[in-house]
Amino acid sequence: MRTLALILGLAGLGTVAMAQEVASAPGAMLRGLDKVATDTTDLDLAVGQSATYGRLDVRLGDCRYPVDDPDSDAYAYLTIRDRSSGEVLFDGWMIASSPALSALDHPRYDVWVIRCNSSDAEGTGGTQ
Repeated sequence: MRTLALILGLAGLGTVAMAQEVASAPGAMLRGLDKVATDTTDLDLAVGQSATYGRLDVRLGDCRYPVDDPDSDAYAYLTIRDRSSGEVLFDGWMIASSPALSALDHPRYDVWVIRCNSSDAEGTGGTQ
């Protein structure tokens, strides 16, 4: 929770940030970009699930969203490994509204958060 509060503070970029109440979703929608092939792929993951994307293994640890405004943002805890070496390339929170704040640094692939997914059938952007 301390890490999430820090991220929320940084997302304010100099404004006074009050800690928001957040809820965890059962999954998230991520998007991957292969910079060489110029293809994008959507990854729909449940919490605790991994997916293979090119040479990467992408694991979703958690996805949180603001309780008061679920469509406004998503915060996903991701662990991304190189499949061949097992090296951890990214391990931390990514923020949908600020993908460059905490980004995967890879010469071929980009991965970013689109939204959290909930189990209800609402069809709203933040908690689909």
